[in-house]
Amino acid sequence: MAEQIKGKYLIYRGLPLVRENNMICYGSMKDKYILYMMILSYKEILLADNTTKVSVPDRIIGQIVSTDPNCIGADKIVKNFEKNGLYEAFDMGIVILERYNRTK
Repeated sequence: MAEQIKGKYLIYRGLPLVRENNMICYGSMKDKYILYMMILSYKEILLADNTTKVSVPDRIIGQIVSTDPNCIGADKIVKNFEKNGLYEAFDMGIVILERYNRTK
């Protein structure tokens, strides 16, 4: 039996959202699929005060990944996409994830 990881996680729309460095994982391992995103590049933007620059994710690769323990390697990835901006990637990824978890 798998050991449950204990800790506090950010919950978004009832599912855990975990980020470590350039990797973001969204979804429950109890579902058939999870959303995995990798930040490939960042861009600098100037805030409204016109003096502060911040670095924000720019190019994102998203994948819908099977949680089936019998799948290995490339068979785990069922959908790939690439987007510019974290908002666009996450928004598209959630829609695709919900569709896969609902129908497959």
